[in-house]
Amino acid sequence: MLQYGYTLVLPVLLSLWTAPAAAQAMPSVAVTSTRDPVDKSYRRMIRGMDRFAREAPALALGAALRFRLLPRLPGTRMEDIEMKVVGDTLGLPVPVDADNTFTLARDERAWREDAALVANRRTASMTWRAEVRSPGVPEGMRRLGDLRLECRVGMEAGLVSNNAHLFAWLGELLSNPDRVCEDPDGRYLFFTARPVFAMTLHSGGGGAVPAPLRSVYAGGSVQAADLPYCDCQVLLDRAFHAPIWDRAWPDDTLLSFEYMDDPAPAGAPAVPGVTAGQTREQVRALLGPGTTVAFRDGREAWLYPRSDDRHSESRPEYLVLFDAGGLVLKSRLRGRTLP
Repeated sequence: MLQYGYTLVLPVLLSLWTAPAAAQAMPSVAVTSTRDPVDKSYRRMIRGMDRFAREAPALALGAALRFRLLPRLPGTRMEDIEMKVVGDTLGLPVPVDADNTFTLARDERAWREDAALVANRRTASMTWRAEVRSPGVPEGMRRLGDLRLECRVGMEAGLVSNNAHLFAWLGELLSNPDRVCEDPDGRYLFFTARPVFAMTLHSGGGGAVPAPLRSVYAGGSVQAADLPYCDCQVLLDRAFHAPIWDRAWPDDTLLSFEYMDDPAPAGAPAVPGVTAGQTREQVRALLGPGTTVAFRDGREAWLYPRSDDRHSESRPEYLVLFDAGGLVLKSRLRGRTLP
């Protein structure tokens, strides 16, 4: 688990995170009904698009790139978002689709004027992500090469907001955004369409392999006090990590998701002794205390991951999901024979 000791240095870190945008002297623009607009650097967004164009043939041939807006604060209204590219002498509307995705047109004057991409929402209210989709991926699944490219484009474009996982990497990120995408500890966050319970990796050579517990809910490392500094603030139940750094998994690896509200798949191993309807007290008596991840709707997930101790490799991993009343909804065992 990450250790957070940033009480005194947090303002400095946040100012460093926003320093690249500030250094480019972006214009201050009032947009409909807000004096604190969300904005991104047009130049950085274009650099992200350029990176997509360069690397898509190798990672995601034939894929399409869009950008997606996601809520970051409770109560953020995601309907009727208006967006513009705003420079010293121009204001170009950017159409936002009903699913809150958009594409960005190249404009020489916007580049020359170091324009900003501005939305009519407050600064911390939304997070942004690149979205790469290859043709032929089954509905509800994601392709690992697409996710690798999403990370690279997103970091190049400066889309990630304040994220507790990235604080340790902040100095390096200012000069080397690849650090997050290529290192096991980079921990770039992706988000599912619905609250997720478990994830499985499907590779042509390796079959179907359940992902480790640290892959969901930011690995249980983001506590309530840390959420204001994480893009997952209202999306923790949808947050997942993918092994984008691990070349043992080829680009064509597919990720499938079991959601919280889905029935457990036939044959999915439950935690021994844990049954639906049991109380937290009963589970604690059986398994001991786990790492608790609390969600905004009152549900909780208890994680029992393997530790970093090499002697723990033979231990299974447990995941238990409770409803808002504290009763078990379902559980999952991830056995020792899996990587």
